[in-house]
Amino acid sequence: MNERLPTQLVVAAMLRRTNDAGGFGVVLAKGDPQAGAVLVVARARGGPVRLLERGIGPDGRPGLIDATPADDPDSYIARRRSRDPDLWVIELDGADSERLAAESLDVD
Repeated sequence: MNERLPTQLVVAAMLRRTNDAGGFGVVLAKGDPQAGAVLVVARARGGPVRLLERGIGPDGRPGLIDATPADDPDSYIARRRSRDPDLWVIELDGADSERLAAESLDVD
């Protein structure tokens, strides 16, 4: 059996680790507290936005997938939330936001 921590605990840990590392983390939209997916809006100190989420990589193992659209990220987030109301949207702004997201979501 593959047991995961509830999403609300994973999100809280991700925000805490980001803030402890000198970055800034905030919940933009809450999803299902137990099993919602997480979409991370990652910035490197105010730089360009990257949208990251847990997915299956090309090697078949769980990984952090870059879901950044070619068009407007805000409209992509709105579309995703309209199709999946259980989706959490978290913004992390810091030098290590991608690494902290990968570690918190338990992906390589």
